Amino acid sequence: MSDAQPLDPEDLKLITLARSARARNGVPEGAAVRDETGRTYVAGSVSLESLNLTALQTAVAMAVASGAKSLESAAVVTAAESAADADRAAVRDLGGPATPLLLAAPDGSLRGTVTAG
Repeated sequence: MSDAQPLDPEDLKLITLARSARARNGVPEGAAVRDETGRTYVAGSVSLESLNLTALQTAVAMAVASGAKSLESAAVVTAAESAADADRAAVRDLGGPATPLLLAAPDGSLRGTVTAG
């Protein structure tokens, strides 16, 4: 992981939105993605008897359902130490392997940035 450069204000916004979704919904993860037009999509984890999605999978699905063609950036707020393979795959499917994925702790502090690839 690398976080050598200061975060862009728009990326900080993604972390704030993801953190808010996590807290508001009382779920283990919150996520936010920004599409190619600058629109953001925010989601929490989904855990139903018939459907389980990570927060990032849900946010990517919301972007696709709203017509997004690609992603500029993604963020997930979680207690996990690293990005789940399923999260990286979802971001890569829509954004490509170079799309940055920001991994933040529940307090909003950035743990690092990885690419979806």
